[in-house]
Amino acid sequence: MSQLRIVGGQWRSRRLQVADVPGLRPTPDRVRETLFNWLGQDLDGWSCLDLFAGSGALGFEAASRGAAHVLLVERDPAAYAVLQQNARLLGGEALVCQRGDALRLVDTTPRRFDLIFLDPPFRQQWLERLAPKLERMLADDGFVYVEAESPVETLGGLRAVKAGKAGQVHYQLLQRGDA
Repeated sequence: MSQLRIVGGQWRSRRLQVADVPGLRPTPDRVRETLFNWLGQDLDGWSCLDLFAGSGALGFEAASRGAAHVLLVERDPAAYAVLQQNARLLGGEALVCQRGDALRLVDTTPRRFDLIFLDPPFRQQWLERLAPKLERMLADDGFVYVEAESPVETLGGLRAVKAGKAGQVHYQLLQRGDA
């Protein structure tokens, strides 16, 4: 089993286990640092959704930086078990792990989020399937962070406001087109 390190906030430098699941790509430290520099370091009171949580790197990082509520959704049973273990270890009241299907959650949740993390498995058209459903779940001035195998300039009515690339991964921060 490998590990990841939380790069900022109250749990800075804490190491967490990462499940040995094929295709799992924890967001690298440098990319997480860039993302939270874009957002500002303080997410105090934010509600966040880590829709394809995997290692939970993004969701745990958001909770470490003050998010009031972080929902980590993961379908894989092994990855989900490690997410739960890490959430218990950190003891963060903001952290809620849910095992389930991303599309089903998006279709059924009445909640709105200030920040939605999308780091889905590559080459499975997840972003295309989610695009028309995201704005309903996004707070008016909210952000969607996307990691993908190619650049994402728009997603539904959302537009990229920041973008970068690390190795083969493109990452971008999107907001409503009118924001």
